[in-house]
Amino acid sequence: MKNILIVGASGMIGGIILRKCLHSDQVKQVTSIGRKDLKIEKPKLKQIKHQDFTDYSNLAEEFKNIDAAFFCIGAYTGSVPDEKFKMITVDFARAFADSLKNKSPGATLCFLSGQGADQEEKSRMSFARYKGMAENYLISKEFEQLYIFRPGYIYPVKRRKEPNWSYSLMRTLYPLMKRFYGKGVITSEELGEAMFKAGMQGASKMILENPDIKMV
Repeated sequence: MKNILIVGASGMIGGIILRKCLHSDQVKQVTSIGRKDLKIEKPKLKQIKHQDFTDYSNLAEEFKNIDAAFFCIGAYTGSVPDEKFKMITVDFARAFADSLKNKSPGATLCFLSGQGADQEEKSRMSFARYKGMAENYLISKEFEQLYIFRPGYIYPVKRRKEPNWSYSLMRTLYPLMKRFYGKGVITSEELGEAMFKAGMQGASKMILENPDIKMV
């Protein structure tokens, strides 16, 4: 029976992972750290409201005895100023990794990154550069098991309000994208399931691109 920690459970992928954890006989307790009330009440779910994701010093106890952790916080490119985008993408991940490594050094960490992440940190695209920075930092922490997921376009199985017009267009074009560029797309359920499985039983490699994710 595992103790699970999730940040970003109110998001599309974090929500799927949370659902799978709550229905799994392998999971003893799920602790969700977030700004919002998830409006879910389950015996094995513990919700912690928290505002500053660069500082978990007042939540040290929540990071103890964790078997698997899922970092699913992110922002869409262009949705916030660059400085804040970097903070969400890089600083939030660093702070979470520091706290987890300090209190549960043997925990498995599953990190939601993105296709094109640049570990050389030289890309002109801020998304690629910042995701690469975050990945590099997590790797430097030397977790016993770290799994970095780099999905391409994620098709939302459950309908949502799309963040911008480009995502609305991609949702419309998804059948064609899947047919002609199958390796570059994945459904939200496929991704959530793969991350959950990796957290529970591991995966074949540290960095998982779309084809790898579908094989977990």
